[in-house]
Amino acid sequence: MDSIVFFIQNNTVIAIVIAVGLLLFIYRKPKLFFGILFLGLFLALLYYLIMSLAGSGSKQERKLMHEGEREVDTNR
Repeated sequence: MDSIVFFIQNNTVIAIVIAVGLLLFIYRKPKLFFGILFLGLFLALLYYLIMSLAGSGSKQERKLMHEGEREVDTNR
């Protein structure tokens, strides 16, 4: 979210052009716009879930590897 705000603050003209374009798109073809919007939101949610699951899985893997190394060190 911060990156979007940062982009808008640094590229005001581009942000205004994009906003006007989106408003025109909503006015002309609202059904298509909302279809694309919901598809984008679904894909963003899917990406977020995959990244969060992958992050927690890699944390657990590192924890297990660390515990395994500790066991090997105590057995020596």
